[in-house]
Amino acid sequence: MNAILVAIIGMVVLALGYRYYSKYIAEKIFRLDPNYKTPAHQFNDGVDFVPTNKFVLWGHHFTSVAGAAPILGPAIAVYWGWLPALLWVLLGTVFAAGVHDFGTLVLSVRNKGQSVGTIADKLIGQRAKILFLFIILILVLMVNAVFAWVISNLFITYPSSVLPVFIQIPLAVWIGYAVYKRQKKMLVPSLIALVIMYVAAILASKYQFLQIDLVRYMGGEEGTGLFGLSTVGTAFFIWIMILMIYVYIASTLPVWKLLQPRDFINSHQLVVGLGILYLGLLFTNPTISAPVTNSVDDKQWFPLLFITIACGAISGFHGLVSSGTSSKQLDKETDARMVGYLGAVGEGILALISILAVATLFSSKEEFLGTYSSFAEANGTGLGNFVLGAANLAEGLMIPTEIATTIVSIIVVSFAATTLDSSVRLMRYIIAELGMEYNIPALEKKHVATTVAVVSSAALVLLPEGPNGFGSGGYVLWPLFGTANQLLAAISLLLVAVWLQRLGRNYVPVLVPMFFVLGTTLIAMFQQVVYEWSWIGSDQNNLLFVFGAIIFVFAIWISLTAFSALRKNDGTSIDQDKIG
Repeated sequence: MNAILVAIIGMVVLALGYRYYSKYIAEKIFRLDPNYKTPAHQFNDGVDFVPTNKFVLWGHHFTSVAGAAPILGPAIAVYWGWLPALLWVLLGTVFAAGVHDFGTLVLSVRNKGQSVGTIADKLIGQRAKILFLFIILILVLMVNAVFAWVISNLFITYPSSVLPVFIQIPLAVWIGYAVYKRQKKMLVPSLIALVIMYVAAILASKYQFLQIDLVRYMGGEEGTGLFGLSTVGTAFFIWIMILMIYVYIASTLPVWKLLQPRDFINSHQLVVGLGILYLGLLFTNPTISAPVTNSVDDKQWFPLLFITIACGAISGFHGLVSSGTSSKQLDKETDARMVGYLGAVGEGILALISILAVATLFSSKEEFLGTYSSFAEANGTGLGNFVLGAANLAEGLMIPTEIATTIVSIIVVSFAATTLDSSVRLMRYIIAELGMEYNIPALEKKHVATTVAVVSSAALVLLPEGPNGFGSGGYVLWPLFGTANQLLAAISLLLVAVWLQRLGRNYVPVLVPMFFVLGTTLIAMFQQVVYEWSWIGSDQNNLLFVFGAIIFVFAIWISLTAFSALRKNDGTSIDQDKIG
């Protein structure tokens, strides 16, 4: 199968979804009002509530949700063949992810910029709200652990990516100061910053002294590290500590100082990166060597496919970003269509190229099946296969292999870091909300809540569990991330459906994807909790079983409560601003 043809079909489907379906949702279902005073204007504090240009906000939102997950999930899911992965990405993006991301953004905007967890109190009751907040808290904690683990491993594997990534931080601070203090435009400075980053990437690829390789500094893999650890383990520990210090600072600064300008740079980086990969696809004109479908014995595609590809099809974490940070920065309500739905489409485009990069990497079907011999192998090699496959596509533009590999790894790290510090900021909000709920004033303080978030995240990712030994907490939790993420998406869709029903709107476009996502995910989680993670007794399975069982019970409880609220239909609008 020709990869270019598949890419064209995919892009057309996603473009039509945005052009027509999102317009229908915006005008007929949500009925956006360009004159509505958004929370960014109602509560403008210059820190979290900041009216933001829709293109800048789209950049923040897109890069916050487009972490490593829309790359990793599809790169693993091609284990069942490229066609099932492709269909779920395309249909999931158009009919599920776009509606979910768009819906949670509008719901939050119409409720003072509150998170979906807090809004659950108004929609389905106090008890459901607390349970929902705990599910969200567990999910963002896992996000922090998973993405910190991914970034640290990429820094160790590709040390040439470290310098360009860290150069971005002072550049973003400079841009933030220039834009918000001197009223400069953000576009040109952010493009200059991107050029500086890529020049640094080229130089670091060519000159070893510019590569920050902690393992090499300690004498190589055979050397001796700190605290009785190997050099790799020591390097991992150091990177985790550096990342935790960084996210503490980044998540407490006003959004205009670092988060917005850095995300705007990353939005350009994503466009440039996708442009390189899709142009590389055009020039190399590769053939898909992966099988269309792949019959396997160890892990059947249903229902596991629908949680393996979470980000890139539908992701509950997106609802947290929509209602946690993006809703507080939306300048006009009509901007929500671009920020929410188009953000989901952008992630679908990223997931599409991830599928094609991996599906065209191998010289033959036999080589693919040799690498993807089991689901465990797919999990272990998926991200690395994407980096190699994407570098192969970039070579079609005459970009040397070492430079292409560095640029691809920078893109992955930048997006993962953006997701990480947005997630820590969201976790701070949730901890503060729980502190308010349980009358613990200390937790309502910004720096106390952030400290709790950072310390717990560091402890989880550094758990000496699993096949990789020290510091594999993020790796161990990855199987649970997808299920928890999809459950959160389903519950968020259910909240949007209840809200629409109370307003007398058509909620079927929200309810249909909700039933599909909730059904497949509950089946998958039940199978994992009962048949895979219990009764074995290993430390890894104990960790997964405890987290999984708690999330499963909470999700069932919340869903039953929400369905009960949906059936009552008492006609009471929770929308105090009476839209429509």
